[in-house]
Amino acid sequence: MARAAPSRPIDVPEGPSPVLCTVDVVLLALDAGALKVLLLRRDHAPYAGAWALPGGYIHPEEDADAHAAAFRVLRAKAGVESPYLEQLATFSGLARDPRGWSVAVAYYALVPGSLLPACEALPGMRWVPVDGLPALPFDHAEIVRTAFERLRGKSLYSSLPVYLCGERFTLPQLQAAYEAVLGEPLNKVSFRRKMEEMAMLEPVEGALHSGGAHRPAQLYQLKPRFRRNLSLLPRGL
Repeated sequence: MARAAPSRPIDVPEGPSPVLCTVDVVLLALDAGALKVLLLRRDHAPYAGAWALPGGYIHPEEDADAHAAAFRVLRAKAGVESPYLEQLATFSGLARDPRGWSVAVAYYALVPGSLLPACEALPGMRWVPVDGLPALPFDHAEIVRTAFERLRGKSLYSSLPVYLCGERFTLPQLQAAYEAVLGEPLNKVSFRRKMEEMAMLEPVEGALHSGGAHRPAQLYQLKPRFRRNLSLLPRGL
């Protein structure tokens, strides 16, 4: 009687299996004081028809690195070039994608609320409140939660929320952005002192914002060296 061939050890793969490598982007904006995230309707399997984060495969022949891939995906799928794009974390494993073992390099980006109407005008896009997410495929809900925690944590000691404002803004508008992210009111005097410590703003000469019943307020903008980099506080808000 022929002896059965020894079985293959379970820890030795039968052959190389491809690892799916993608980037996913959490695009955040403020709308009427609420922080919202952009979702796109998937047009192919898996999860065709579901709302998900903008994402896509890394193109090794085109993308210099993961950051370039995230920038390309955001521009191609959402029509947006964010003034601030930061790597968030890596999400990986066998269970996150039904197509097989995958790794996603996640990023988050901030844009002013003025871009919301232009994005919503494109087919298959919607902005939803971060605290009211629908069921999302893959691990996208976890990615959004991680991005929000990062944004809130860094906003305590940096200029990060300024990227939720437009190119020009008043100090009350900037304070409102911080309060929306942090989820609590801030003392006006203390807030302005912290902004002075960060030394990131410069007044726009001759530019005032008319606030209806209130007297016109000075408009500010970021100093050139802070338009792609954060200003940090030695002590948090």
